[in-house]
Amino acid sequence: MLLSLLIFLPLAGSLLIALLPDNQANLFRAVALAVTVAELVLAGLAWAAFDPTFSGYQLLRQTDWITLSLGSLGTASIDYIVGVDGISLPLVVLSAVVMLVGVVSSWNLTHRLKAYFSLYLLLTGTIMGCFVALDFFLFFLFFEFMLLPMYFLIGLWGGPRREYASIKFFLYTLAGSLLILLVMIGLYLSVMDPVGTAVTLGFVNDPLAVTDEILLLVQNHVQSGQINPAQVVHTFDMRFLADGRNYLPNAFLNPAAEPIVLGLPARMLAFWVVFIGFAIKLPIVPLHTWLPDAHVEAPTPVSVVLAGVLLKIGGYGFLRIAWNFFPDGAAEYAQSLALLGVLSIAYGGLNALAQTDIKKMIAYSSVSHMGFVLLGVASLTAEGINGAVYQMVSHGVLSAMLFLLTGVLYDRTHDRRIDSYRGLMQPMPLFATLTAVAFFGSLGLPGFSGFVGELFTLMGSFQSEWLPGWLTVLATSGILLAAAYFLWTLQRMFFGPLWSRHDLSTLTDLSLREKLMLVPLAAMTLALGLFPNLIFNLTGATVAQWLVKFSVE
Repeated sequence: MLLSLLIFLPLAGSLLIALLPDNQANLFRAVALAVTVAELVLAGLAWAAFDPTFSGYQLLRQTDWITLSLGSLGTASIDYIVGVDGISLPLVVLSAVVMLVGVVSSWNLTHRLKAYFSLYLLLTGTIMGCFVALDFFLFFLFFEFMLLPMYFLIGLWGGPRREYASIKFFLYTLAGSLLILLVMIGLYLSVMDPVGTAVTLGFVNDPLAVTDEILLLVQNHVQSGQINPAQVVHTFDMRFLADGRNYLPNAFLNPAAEPIVLGLPARMLAFWVVFIGFAIKLPIVPLHTWLPDAHVEAPTPVSVVLAGVLLKIGGYGFLRIAWNFFPDGAAEYAQSLALLGVLSIAYGGLNALAQTDIKKMIAYSSVSHMGFVLLGVASLTAEGINGAVYQMVSHGVLSAMLFLLTGVLYDRTHDRRIDSYRGLMQPMPLFATLTAVAFFGSLGLPGFSGFVGELFTLMGSFQSEWLPGWLTVLATSGILLAAAYFLWTLQRMFFGPLWSRHDLSTLTDLSLREKLMLVPLAAMTLALGLFPNLIFNLTGATVAQWLVKFSVE
């Protein structure tokens, strides 16, 4: 029940806050803090229980949810299935850390606290659900339901243009969800559940009694057309959707059938459709325009969650769904995908260099850093995939830290313009030191987590048999641009004579609450930079098996 608790504990906390009297502000905060601390403990227990030498799914929980007879069309089966592997577990732990930091960051809010913390815990539960769901239908429910709390968190607690930013975020992400929904339906109609079908055929009476030999027998019977379509059980189980032997003969997305739609084989078109759905979430240029607006208008805690966790669902969707279900598409278009990643790296970096608002600069830097994720995934190499997962974890920590630091300054002066400050090292030495740590980590300085993620994605892309070397050379421009905009900002804001457009007495150093948020994140980026096996030990076996099963074929 460990993974189920990660989902339903925040949902229960959200309901509890909604039922409490409106005047219990401190109780709202206490419930949210207690739930997110418990989430971190549960994520730690999942890490402790995880066997890094085993490449499959662990901590599995499967329960029949919806079974519906469709007559001559077979049987529809939707299960509640949760589990983690080396790709999802690091992101579960990252989510627990970031959501806890977000609650602490929300401590000084005073406006509509009951609604805020209830929505925040609802968002926490749906995020966890996305990372642990192994049924595509269940994943889609969490993915879609995540829009609701985020829309209100931006729209009600954001800046002056919050309505515009929240609607833009909602419409972009909803468009991506609809694309994913189309592919989900196509996969459902094309794939059978060999376990459920074996039971329907009478090969066994208990699903737990199904052996590998029985599975192979059922798959062979289906492929040879020996099974009546009315006896087939359709499924959303990701484990079965990823196995080409479970595709029905002449099904729309069967690799052997290859119907042509809009000039492309159906599977290639489905790959691009689901890729675009998740590319909006990551986001990848040119589907990124919602992100700077959302970040600029969102309150600091929501920006922390948006950059630290929500963007990673896009990268996770690439690995778990797009590349997992359509390995042929991933290999066929590897060069085009890597080129999109390099475009995001360079375009995001150039835009960040041109910004005068530090929050917008960090938003565009996120676009650039997520380009490295796509580049690593497109390489289809062990180094590239491991580096992509590592980059997501590293960026989650660093981006959360960067937005918290921006929030510290904004709380004091309500001004995020870079040219409004100079010489902040004098009145705010600890703030300046932690900002330097976050900047150096983000620009990829050795010894920090950002260096490891970018190094491995570049190594993977350079040695990939699918990618030309010049793409890797172009990708290194992102590191140079990051050094330019981060170091230039550091120099302009923190060095030289003390000056500000605002009352200098407001420029006080970090409070205890701010230290509790920022110092652990700084320690994490240093620990991950010095001990990268904290992540690679989790991802290694899963990625190796993932490549053998899908990419090599």
